[in-house]
Amino acid sequence: SYQRYLFSAFICQRLTTTVSTATMTRRTLTLLSSLLLAETVRGLIPASPQEQTRRAIRSLKTAIANLTPDDEEENRSKKVRFYVDYLIPLPPETKAEDIDPWPGGLAQMYPYAEDIVKEILQGVVDDPAGPCSSQVLSAEDCCGLFIQESKTSAKNDIAAIVFPGVDQLSTIQQVDEMVGDQRTLILFNKQFQRPVDFGFTGNNNAQSQKIIFDQFQYGFAFQEFACRGEDTKLSFEYPNWQSCVICDENTDVGQTEIALLDPSPERPSYEALEKKD
Repeated sequence: SYQRYLFSAFICQRLTTTVSTATMTRRTLTLLSSLLLAETVRGLIPASPQEQTRRAIRSLKTAIANLTPDDEEENRSKKVRFYVDYLIPLPPETKAEDIDPWPGGLAQMYPYAEDIVKEILQGVVDDPAGPCSSQVLSAEDCCGLFIQESKTSAKNDIAAIVFPGVDQLSTIQQVDEMVGDQRTLILFNKQFQRPVDFGFTGNNNAQSQKIIFDQFQYGFAFQEFACRGEDTKLSFEYPNWQSCVICDENTDVGQTEIALLDPSPERPSYEALEKKD
């Protein structure tokens, strides 16, 4: 049945592993690897898709390290659950006159997202055990499950659901339960924003609050939208959100970033950005 094979690679093949390396050593290695990922960043906007991926890996590793302190690892009271909003680069065949660069929607995006997610998961897990495995959760909704196992310990395994939508609420719950309290679960480019997306009233609204919104927080985000006619960018790299607008009026200088609000753990509201002088 669906429930029997779902996550079989993640559960049935995992055994309790005795880790010979001291806990402090593992934490030190995690922090060192995060530093190795760091590079000179020119502003808020990633200069390339590769830089966006490196920033996502660095932010997630930092967030996981902060949510799983060594002295509490065996008694975590909060699951390690993250959103990742990744700005998928436009396909290479995109032309300037294209009204919609993704005419195929999520189905067209999925192969690009698949490669990105695999690279992120393998980058976050310090000691990946082979390639990232995957399975389709909903072909109709282009939703998939990706799992990166760790050689060191099952606790270091990471799972990600790509393009989860409102119709995947029960699936998210199943995967959440199977991942358990010790492992990390990521919702990558979720197709909803708030409980009301699951219905104004009724069971789904309340369940989404309990299953998703009360548990998940941002691990990384790079978002763009128009605000007051300006090209506005938001990014989250643990632990803060940052915001800027793009100015390209000076042709000699080219595009420049103008910071808006001060860095904050809370995502800036549209109203706050709109009021900024």
